[in-house]
Amino acid sequence: MLKIPNDRKVWVTSDTHYSHTNICRGITNWRLPNGDVPEKQTRPFETLDKMNASIVNNINEVVGQDDVLIHFGDWSFGGFENIEELRNRIWCKEIHLIYGNHDHHLVNNREDCQRLFTSTQWFLQLNYMGETMECMHFPILSWNGLGKGRIHLHGHSHLPNEKKISFRRMDVGIDGHPEFRPYDLHREIMNPMKKQPIGSELGVDDHHTDEMKNVVG
Repeated sequence: MLKIPNDRKVWVTSDTHYSHTNICRGITNWRLPNGDVPEKQTRPFETLDKMNASIVNNINEVVGQDDVLIHFGDWSFGGFENIEELRNRIWCKEIHLIYGNHDHHLVNNREDCQRLFTSTQWFLQLNYMGETMECMHFPILSWNGLGKGRIHLHGHSHLPNEKKISFRRMDVGIDGHPEFRPYDLHREIMNPMKKQPIGSELGVDDHHTDEMKNVVG
């Protein structure tokens, strides 16, 4: 478990996809069945340089050098060298990385690239401001502590902002933030999440919720 002191500022983000050609609308090769460029699946940038600069600038604009940034995976594309380039351009000194499905160089620790981060892992249990959160790149429907109101944070889905929260599960990907930047964990996620109902997308089939009575365990 990663326990972060309450006086630290914590930010979360995911799926920066730095230098990913096809997610950049101006140069993508992706096409819908009718031949159109998929606007919902791409970012509104003309070039990779403009997209990459926006990612870096928007992170550095809000995340301070002494803050904590937790990245939920799919760090970069376009070659192994981009892993370190993006890391060097981000001012924050403490970055914890959760592996995504495109982070194979980091998983394999090619040329000791894991050293660029404070920690790297597939799964992270995070304790902050008296709350424990279950964190991984991929979304899951039922998680440890769900019935007690525990939050599950993930990436991977690239969902628009208005579709990101379901009960107490949320995609923290950069594409879903209306300002295309990381989320303030306490202000933008934990506080709104407390207003969300405790429940499961599996409904009564999930015995980890109070909807199913007389169940032990």
